[in-house]
Amino acid sequence: MTVTAPRPLLRTGLFSLGVVLVIASPVVGIIPGPGGVVVFAAGLALMLRNSLWAKRQFVGAKRRWPKAGDLADRGLRRASRARRQSRAEDARTR
Repeated sequence: MTVTAPRPLLRTGLFSLGVVLVIASPVVGIIPGPGGVVVFAAGLALMLRNSLWAKRQFVGAKRRWPKAGDLADRGLRRASRARRQSRAEDARTR
């Protein structure tokens, strides 16, 4: 899947906003409640949607730590997790 950038300035801005949210998540995490986790997930989602580099890094991390990668995919509701789950279920039934 290639990332086409019809609006490179918008993509760069959204990626930068994602970076800021990820960096700000520990500060927001001090406040009682699950705010830090939500802010981190939103920042990560923005980064993954707008940067091919971030996607590659995420895939490398998922290969190194598959349990954490599955948890991240579940939290981000990624379609790749649903495909993997359906393939695993098909393999179990055969």
